[in-house]
Amino acid sequence: MPEGKPCCIPSRDHSDPETKKSCLVRSPDAGSDKGMAMVKKGMFSMGAEGPECWSGDGEGPVHQVSLEDYFIDQTSVTNESFSTFVDATGYQSEAERFGWSFVFHNQIPKAHLKRLSFDRAFGVEWWAKVEGASWKKPGGPGTNIRKIMNHPVVHISWHDANAFCHWAGKRLPTEAEWECAARGGEEGLTYPWGNELSPGDKHRCNIWQGQFPKKDLGADGYRGTAPARSFPANDFGLYNMMGNTWDWVADWFDPRYYTQSPLRDPGGPVSGTEKVIRGGSFLCHESYCNRYRNSARSKVSPDSTTCHLGFRCALSPAGEGAENLS
Repeated sequence: MPEGKPCCIPSRDHSDPETKKSCLVRSPDAGSDKGMAMVKKGMFSMGAEGPECWSGDGEGPVHQVSLEDYFIDQTSVTNESFSTFVDATGYQSEAERFGWSFVFHNQIPKAHLKRLSFDRAFGVEWWAKVEGASWKKPGGPGTNIRKIMNHPVVHISWHDANAFCHWAGKRLPTEAEWECAARGGEEGLTYPWGNELSPGDKHRCNIWQGQFPKKDLGADGYRGTAPARSFPANDFGLYNMMGNTWDWVADWFDPRYYTQSPLRDPGGPVSGTEKVIRGGSFLCHESYCNRYRNSARSKVSPDSTTCHLGFRCALSPAGEGAENLS
Protein backbone atom coordinates (compact mmCIF):
# COMPACT_ATOMS: atom_id res chain seq x y z
CA MET A 1 0.00 0.00 0.00
CA PRO A 2 1.18 3.60 -0.55
CA GLU A 3 2.33 5.74 2.33
CA GLY A 4 -0.24 8.52 2.04
CA LYS A 5 -3.90 8.77 3.04
CA PRO A 6 -4.36 9.46 6.76
CA CYS A 7 -7.10 6.81 7.01
CA CYS A 8 -10.11 9.09 7.33
CA ILE A 9 -9.05 10.27 10.78
CA PRO A 10 -8.99 14.05 11.14
CA SER A 11 -6.88 15.39 13.99
CA ARG A 12 -6.98 18.51 16.12
CA ASP A 13 -4.00 20.72 15.39
CA HIS A 14 -3.45 21.84 18.98
CA SER A 15 -4.04 20.65 22.51
CA ASP A 16 -6.47 22.01 25.05
CA PRO A 17 -4.45 23.46 27.95
CA GLU A 18 -7.33 22.69 30.31
CA THR A 19 -7.41 18.96 29.54
CA LYS A 20 -8.28 16.84 32.57
CA LYS A 21 -5.72 14.07 32.75
CA SER A 22 -7.60 11.92 35.24
CA CYS A 23 -10.70 11.61 37.34
CA LEU A 24 -10.33 11.54 41.12
CA VAL A 25 -13.67 9.84 41.78
CA ARG A 26 -13.74 6.04 41.54
CA SER A 27 -16.57 3.72 40.55
CA PRO A 28 -17.97 1.53 43.36
CA ASP A 29 -17.03 -1.39 41.08
CA ALA A 30 -13.50 -0.13 40.38
CA GLY A 31 -11.17 -2.93 39.37
CA SER A 32 -13.93 -5.44 38.66
CA ASP A 33 -13.34 -7.84 35.75
CA LYS A 34 -17.07 -8.16 35.02
CA GLY A 35 -17.68 -8.00 31.27
CA MET A 36 -14.02 -8.70 30.53
CA ALA A 37 -12.18 -11.70 29.09
CA MET A 38 -8.89 -13.00 30.45
CA VAL A 39 -5.98 -13.40 28.05
CA LYS A 40 -3.50 -15.86 29.51
CA LYS A 41 0.23 -15.15 29.54
CA GLY A 42 2.20 -16.34 26.56
CA MET A 43 4.00 -15.49 23.34
CA PHE A 44 2.51 -14.38 20.03
CA SER A 45 3.68 -13.05 16.66
CA MET A 46 2.88 -9.34 16.35
CA GLY A 47 2.76 -7.25 13.18
CA ALA A 48 2.62 -8.04 9.48
CA GLU A 49 4.52 -7.51 6.26
CA GLY A 50 3.07 -7.58 2.78
CA PRO A 51 1.32 -5.61 0.04
CA GLU A 52 -1.77 -5.05 2.18
CA CYS A 53 0.26 -3.08 4.76
CA TRP A 54 0.67 0.68 4.73
CA SER A 55 4.35 1.61 4.55
CA GLY A 56 4.03 4.65 6.80
CA ASP A 57 2.21 2.80 9.56
CA GLY A 58 5.08 0.60 10.70
CA GLU A 59 3.15 -2.69 10.79
CA GLY A 60 6.38 -4.65 10.49
CA PRO A 61 8.60 -6.40 11.01
CA VAL A 62 6.75 -9.39 12.40
CA HIS A 63 8.23 -10.01 15.84
CA GLN A 64 7.67 -12.15 18.91
CA VAL A 65 6.06 -10.58 21.99
CA SER A 66 5.61 -12.09 25.45
CA LEU A 67 2.72 -10.86 27.62
CA GLU A 68 1.60 -11.51 31.18
CA ASP A 69 -2.01 -12.34 32.08
CA TYR A 70 -4.47 -9.50 31.58
CA PHE A 71 -8.17 -8.83 31.16
CA ILE A 72 -9.71 -6.86 28.30
CA ASP A 73 -13.27 -5.65 27.77
CA GLN A 74 -15.43 -7.95 25.67
CA THR A 75 -16.87 -4.87 23.96
CA SER A 76 -15.99 -1.27 23.38
CA VAL A 77 -17.25 1.02 26.15
CA THR A 78 -20.87 1.85 25.38
CA ASN A 79 -22.91 5.03 25.57
CA GLU A 80 -24.65 3.56 28.60
CA SER A 81 -21.40 2.93 30.47
CA PHE A 82 -19.97 6.34 29.61
CA SER A 83 -23.21 7.99 30.72
CA THR A 84 -22.88 6.26 34.09
CA PHE A 85 -19.33 7.59 34.39
CA VAL A 86 -20.38 11.15 33.55
CA ASP A 87 -23.35 11.03 35.94
CA ALA A 88 -21.08 9.85 38.75
CA THR A 89 -18.23 12.30 38.18
CA GLY A 90 -19.56 15.33 36.31
CA TYR A 91 -16.83 14.75 33.73
CA GLN A 92 -16.91 16.97 30.65
CA SER A 93 -15.40 15.49 27.52
CA GLU A 94 -12.83 17.29 25.41
CA ALA A 95 -15.29 17.63 22.52
CA GLU A 96 -17.62 19.43 24.91
CA ARG A 97 -14.82 21.69 26.16
CA PHE A 98 -13.63 22.49 22.65
CA GLY A 99 -17.23 23.05 21.58
CA TRP A 100 -17.00 20.94 18.42
CA SER A 101 -15.94 17.58 17.03
CA PHE A 102 -15.33 15.95 13.64
CA VAL A 103 -18.34 14.28 12.01
CA PHE A 104 -18.42 12.35 8.73
CA HIS A 105 -20.88 13.80 6.23
CA ASN A 106 -23.28 10.83 6.16
CA GLN A 107 -23.72 10.98 9.95
CA ILE A 108 -25.00 14.58 9.90
CA PRO A 109 -28.75 15.29 9.61
CA LYS A 110 -29.49 16.58 6.11
CA ALA A 111 -31.12 19.69 7.52
CA HIS A 112 -27.78 20.77 8.97
CA LEU A 113 -25.43 19.78 6.12
CA LYS A 114 -25.76 22.98 4.08
CA ARG A 115 -24.86 25.16 7.06
CA LEU A 116 -21.58 23.38 7.82
CA SER A 117 -18.03 24.15 6.81
CA PHE A 118 -16.17 21.04 5.69
CA ASP A 119 -12.54 20.64 6.70
CA ARG A 120 -10.72 20.99 3.37
CA ALA A 121 -7.48 21.66 5.23
CA PHE A 122 -7.48 18.01 6.28
CA GLY A 123 -7.20 17.04 2.60
CA VAL A 124 -10.62 15.46 2.19
CA GLU A 125 -14.05 17.01 1.81
CA TRP A 126 -16.18 14.58 3.74
CA TRP A 127 -15.39 15.63 7.30
CA ALA A 128 -17.00 18.60 9.02
CA LYS A 129 -16.08 20.41 12.22
CA VAL A 130 -19.52 20.36 13.80
CA GLU A 131 -20.25 22.74 16.65
CA GLY A 132 -22.07 20.96 19.44
CA ALA A 133 -21.09 17.45 18.33
CA SER A 134 -20.03 15.26 21.24
CA TRP A 135 -20.59 11.80 22.69
CA LYS A 136 -24.13 12.89 23.63
CA LYS A 137 -24.85 14.31 20.17
CA PRO A 138 -22.79 12.13 17.82
CA GLY A 139 -24.16 13.71 14.63
CA GLY A 140 -24.25 17.21 16.09
CA PRO A 141 -27.34 19.30 16.95
CA GLY A 142 -30.56 17.40 16.38
CA THR A 143 -29.07 14.01 17.25
CA ASN A 144 -28.91 12.05 20.49
CA ILE A 145 -28.01 8.62 21.89
CA ARG A 146 -31.35 7.63 23.43
CA LYS A 147 -31.89 4.71 21.03
CA ILE A 148 -28.24 3.65 20.79
CA MET A 149 -27.21 3.26 24.41
CA ASN A 150 -25.78 -0.18 23.59
CA HIS A 151 -23.56 1.21 20.83
CA PRO A 152 -19.92 2.19 21.40
CA VAL A 153 -19.45 5.70 22.74
CA VAL A 154 -17.72 7.97 20.19
CA HIS A 155 -16.25 11.48 20.06
CA ILE A 156 -13.92 10.32 22.82
CA SER A 157 -10.36 11.63 23.08
CA TRP A 158 -7.47 9.60 24.49
CA HIS A 159 -7.64 11.77 27.60
CA ASP A 160 -11.37 11.07 27.96
CA ALA A 161 -10.75 7.34 27.62
CA ASN A 162 -7.95 7.49 30.17
CA ALA A 163 -10.20 9.35 32.63
CA PHE A 164 -12.91 6.70 32.28
CA CYS A 165 -10.35 3.94 32.83
CA HIS A 166 -9.09 5.63 36.00
CA TRP A 167 -12.65 5.90 37.34
CA ALA A 168 -13.24 2.22 36.53
CA GLY A 169 -9.99 1.14 38.20
CA LYS A 170 -8.67 -0.04 34.85
CA ARG A 171 -6.39 1.21 32.09
CA LEU A 172 -6.12 1.34 28.33
CA PRO A 173 -4.61 -1.79 26.79
CA THR A 174 -1.14 -1.57 25.34
CA GLU A 175 -0.96 -1.95 21.58
CA ALA A 176 0.57 -5.41 22.01
CA GLU A 177 -2.22 -6.48 24.37
CA TRP A 178 -4.82 -5.19 21.94
CA GLU A 179 -3.39 -7.10 18.96
CA CYS A 180 -2.92 -10.30 20.95
CA ALA A 181 -6.54 -10.07 22.09
CA ALA A 182 -7.80 -9.36 18.56
CA ARG A 183 -6.01 -12.44 17.20
CA GLY A 184 -7.87 -14.62 19.68
CA GLY A 185 -5.04 -17.09 20.08
CA GLU A 186 -4.60 -17.64 16.34
CA GLU A 187 -1.27 -16.98 14.59
CA GLY A 188 -0.72 -15.30 11.24
CA LEU A 189 -4.33 -14.56 10.32
CA THR A 190 -5.43 -11.35 8.61
CA TYR A 191 -8.67 -11.08 10.59
CA PRO A 192 -9.77 -12.57 13.92
CA TRP A 193 -11.91 -15.13 12.04
CA GLY A 194 -9.47 -16.09 9.24
CA ASN A 195 -7.96 -14.74 6.03
CA GLU A 196 -11.19 -14.01 4.13
CA LEU A 197 -13.01 -10.78 4.87
CA SER A 198 -16.49 -12.25 4.33
CA PRO A 199 -16.26 -16.05 4.48
CA GLY A 200 -19.27 -17.70 2.88
CA ASP A 201 -20.44 -14.21 1.86
CA LYS A 202 -21.29 -13.49 5.49
CA HIS A 203 -20.28 -10.14 6.95
CA ARG A 204 -18.12 -10.44 10.04
CA CYS A 205 -17.56 -6.75 10.82
CA ASN A 206 -19.11 -3.32 10.35
CA ILE A 207 -17.25 -1.52 7.57
CA TRP A 208 -18.22 0.52 4.50
CA GLN A 209 -19.87 -1.21 1.54
CA GLY A 210 -20.51 0.71 -1.65
CA GLN A 211 -18.78 3.68 -3.24
CA PHE A 212 -16.60 5.47 -0.73
CA PRO A 213 -17.16 8.20 0.42
CA LYS A 214 -20.45 8.90 -1.35
CA LYS A 215 -22.76 6.02 -0.53
CA ASP A 216 -22.64 3.32 2.13
CA LEU A 217 -24.98 0.52 1.06
CA GLY A 218 -25.13 -0.82 4.60
CA ALA A 219 -24.96 -4.42 3.34
CA ASP A 220 -23.66 -5.54 6.75
CA GLY A 221 -26.79 -4.09 8.35
CA TYR A 222 -25.41 -0.72 9.44
CA ARG A 223 -24.66 2.76 8.08
CA GLY A 224 -22.93 4.01 11.19
CA THR A 225 -22.10 2.40 14.49
CA ALA A 226 -23.51 -1.02 15.34
CA PRO A 227 -24.38 -2.35 18.80
CA ALA A 228 -21.27 -3.27 20.75
CA ARG A 229 -22.11 -6.98 20.64
CA SER A 230 -22.81 -7.20 16.91
CA PHE A 231 -21.32 -10.01 14.81
CA PRO A 232 -19.77 -13.20 16.23
CA ALA A 233 -17.13 -12.85 18.94
CA ASN A 234 -13.58 -14.08 18.38
CA ASP A 235 -12.11 -17.10 20.16
CA PHE A 236 -11.43 -15.00 23.28
CA GLY A 237 -15.07 -13.85 23.39
CA LEU A 238 -14.33 -10.32 22.17
CA TYR A 239 -16.71 -8.40 19.94
CA ASN A 240 -16.03 -5.98 17.08
CA MET A 241 -12.25 -5.99 17.29
CA MET A 242 -12.41 -5.09 13.59
CA GLY A 243 -14.59 -2.31 12.23
CA ASN A 244 -17.42 -0.44 13.96
CA THR A 245 -15.24 2.03 15.93
CA TRP A 246 -11.53 2.56 16.34
CA ASP A 247 -10.07 1.73 19.76
CA TRP A 248 -7.56 3.96 21.52
CA VAL A 249 -4.61 2.12 23.07
CA ALA A 250 -2.06 3.32 25.61
CA ASP A 251 0.96 3.62 23.29
CA TRP A 252 2.49 6.63 21.63
CA PHE A 253 2.95 6.13 17.88
CA ASP A 254 6.32 5.62 16.20
CA PRO A 255 6.48 3.82 12.82
CA ARG A 256 9.93 2.46 13.74
CA TYR A 257 8.99 1.12 17.16
CA TYR A 258 8.68 -2.53 16.10
CA THR A 259 12.34 -2.56 15.06
CA GLN A 260 13.43 -1.87 18.64
CA SER A 261 10.54 -2.86 20.91
CA PRO A 262 11.27 -5.16 23.87
CA LEU A 263 10.22 -8.80 23.88
CA ARG A 264 8.34 -8.66 27.19
CA ASP A 265 5.26 -6.51 27.70
CA PRO A 266 6.14 -3.66 25.32
CA GLY A 267 4.45 -0.42 26.34
CA GLY A 268 5.28 1.74 23.34
CA PRO A 269 7.62 4.72 22.95
CA VAL A 270 8.24 6.87 26.02
CA SER A 271 6.89 9.99 24.32
CA GLY A 272 5.30 11.24 21.13
CA THR A 273 2.72 13.56 19.62
CA GLU A 274 0.14 11.00 18.44
CA LYS A 275 -1.42 7.94 20.05
CA VAL A 276 -1.99 4.59 18.35
CA ILE A 277 -5.52 3.57 17.42
CA ARG A 278 -6.53 0.06 16.40
CA GLY A 279 -9.26 -1.93 14.66
CA GLY A 280 -10.65 0.30 11.94
CA SER A 281 -14.23 1.55 11.81
CA PHE A 282 -17.52 1.63 9.94
CA LEU A 283 -15.88 4.16 7.60
CA CYS A 284 -13.13 1.81 6.38
CA HIS A 285 -13.31 0.69 2.74
CA GLU A 286 -10.76 -1.30 0.75
CA SER A 287 -10.47 1.49 -1.83
CA TYR A 288 -9.19 3.95 0.75
CA CYS A 289 -8.38 2.28 4.07
CA ASN A 290 -8.04 -1.44 4.72
CA ARG A 291 -7.01 -1.03 8.34
CA TYR A 292 -9.66 -3.46 9.59
CA ARG A 293 -6.95 -6.13 10.01
CA ASN A 294 -5.35 -7.68 13.11
CA SER A 295 -2.00 -5.98 12.56
CA ALA A 296 -3.20 -2.66 11.13
CA ARG A 297 -2.48 0.49 13.07
CA SER A 298 -2.99 4.21 12.69
CA LYS A 299 -2.51 7.29 14.80
CA VAL A 300 -4.10 10.56 15.86
CA SER A 301 -3.39 13.32 18.37
CA PRO A 302 -4.60 12.43 21.90
CA ASP A 303 -7.14 15.25 22.09
CA SER A 304 -8.79 14.42 18.75
CA THR A 305 -12.44 13.35 18.70
CA THR A 306 -14.48 11.92 15.84
CA CYS A 307 -17.73 10.06 15.20
CA HIS A 308 -15.89 6.73 14.75
CA LEU A 309 -13.38 6.74 17.60
CA GLY A 310 -13.94 4.97 20.93
CA PHE A 311 -12.10 2.61 23.29
CA ARG A 312 -12.15 -0.47 25.49
CA CYS A 313 -10.43 -1.06 28.84
CA ALA A 314 -7.83 -3.52 30.11
CA LEU A 315 -7.03 -4.71 33.62
CA SER A 316 -4.02 -6.40 35.19
CA PRO A 317 -5.04 -9.24 37.57
CA ALA A 318 -2.78 -8.06 40.39
CA GLY A 319 -4.52 -4.69 40.49
CA GLU A 320 -2.03 -2.66 38.51
CA GLY A 321 -4.89 -1.77 36.17
CA ALA A 322 -5.80 1.14 38.44
CA GLU A 323 -2.55 2.77 37.38
CA ASN A 324 -3.12 4.23 33.93
CA LEU A 325 -0.43 4.09 31.31
CA SER A 326 0.34 7.41 29.66
